[in-house]
Amino acid sequence: MPLLEAAGLTIFVVILLVGIFSIIFGLPGTFLILGDVVIYSWITGFEKIGLKIIIVLVFISLLAETMDFFLGIAGARRYGSSKTGVALSIIGGIVGAIMMTPILFGLGAIIGVFLGGFAGAFLGEYLEQRKLKPAIRAGYGSLIGRIIGTLVKGSLAIVMVVIAMSAIYS
Repeated sequence: MPLLEAAGLTIFVVILLVGIFSIIFGLPGTFLILGDVVIYSWITGFEKIGLKIIIVLVFISLLAETMDFFLGIAGARRYGSSKTGVALSIIGGIVGAIMMTPILFGLGAIIGVFLGGFAGAFLGEYLEQRKLKPAIRAGYGSLIGRIIGTLVKGSLAIVMVVIAMSAIYS
């Protein structure tokens, strides 16, 4: 394998891994994986990864991102969260990640996303109902929904990577 080809393949694999890892932070890692595969396919002339595989990966990526979004909302709604609670859960996750990243770097972003989502849902429900128990339940539901959404999206991202790597090495 020539040096330039090995370097290109290494960059391709590193970006795939970054795509999987970025999902933990609530980022659309499946789109990063998809973009990486499309660029690799284009550069290699669609020899190893063809249009059929790219279409399958587009479908999986859209499914993963949609499920992540709706599972997060469903978790909060299942435990009685209002629209305000759901909205503040999303905002809280973003703010939490931004606030915790400088403190604990990558781990801080992960913790911030989950705790921020919990805090946002809790705050939204407490402001609406002025009761502690429903607010805690909504926060808990938001946390559970985010965890399940992240696990589903991460699993589908791994499936995308396996499909792409299988096409290259088969």
